[in-house]
Amino acid sequence: MANATVNRAGRSPGWALWLDARGQFSWLRFVTLLALLAPAIVAGYDTAMGNLGARPITEVIHRSGLWMVRFLFLSMLVTPVRRSWRWPELLDIRRMLGVGCFCYGVAHISLYIVDENFDLGTVASEIVLRIYLTIGAVALLGLGVLAATSTDGMVKRLGAKNWQRLHMAIYGIAVLGIIHYFMQSKLEVTEPTVFAGFLGWLLIYRLVVAFMDRRSEPSPYLIAGLSLIVPILTALGEAGYFNILYHAPIIRVLQADLGLRTGIRPAWWVLIFGAIVTTGMIYRRLTTKSRARPTPRAGAKPQPNPAQ
Repeated sequence: MANATVNRAGRSPGWALWLDARGQFSWLRFVTLLALLAPAIVAGYDTAMGNLGARPITEVIHRSGLWMVRFLFLSMLVTPVRRSWRWPELLDIRRMLGVGCFCYGVAHISLYIVDENFDLGTVASEIVLRIYLTIGAVALLGLGVLAATSTDGMVKRLGAKNWQRLHMAIYGIAVLGIIHYFMQSKLEVTEPTVFAGFLGWLLIYRLVVAFMDRRSEPSPYLIAGLSLIVPILTALGEAGYFNILYHAPIIRVLQADLGLRTGIRPAWWVLIFGAIVTTGMIYRRLTTKSRARPTPRAGAKPQPNPAQ
């Protein structure tokens, strides 16, 4: 574009999708939309090419549910990463991620109805009788409420404080989503455990921020400590899960979790995430300080230090 600044009022509603709050074309929004569409495009391609095995609908049901959870947590990560990295532009894509998450949830339940040959009676009875389906349905209904109230008009109608209180329900919805994921996955719970660790990190972060001045930011030391504690809790949680359900010795599970012989286990993924957030936070603070430090003018005499 010859002019990067675009007047929202002079564009169609479809064009506004690509614009940030200042009315400028946003590469961040563009890349986010591509990321939201990519799993659906890949699933469509694999379906057309016959790459999904004997039960293609079942495979796509699982994929859509998986991406619903992934985009849910990406939307929840926006706030801590935005604050820690001092990257306010991230706030512009939180709504996109949340609505995209809900769309994959709708695809998830819709494909399940297709798999049941559109027998809505059977679908309803399955949701009522199978607890993990009940939990998933409640989570999806909650996402629907949040998606419906995500517009600027609903924020004004509800009021900022009421809107924020309502959207805090995302944490409860995430808990239900993880429980549904665990119960559906049964033995292979690596990714659900990773998401449980992420949720633990987010919940503790939210509690810390709740007791702070809203204008201040958590210190890098606090974020680093949080990023060390939560992986340990994740490993303990996974060991407890296998011990309770399958009577696996806790010590042996912990040895597998903390070692790398069986690959990168959930606790390590949570640790890597925390390290990335902490490193980015330190980097942003150092670069902000270096830019804020005044450059001495040529020929200027050094000022005496009053402490000497």
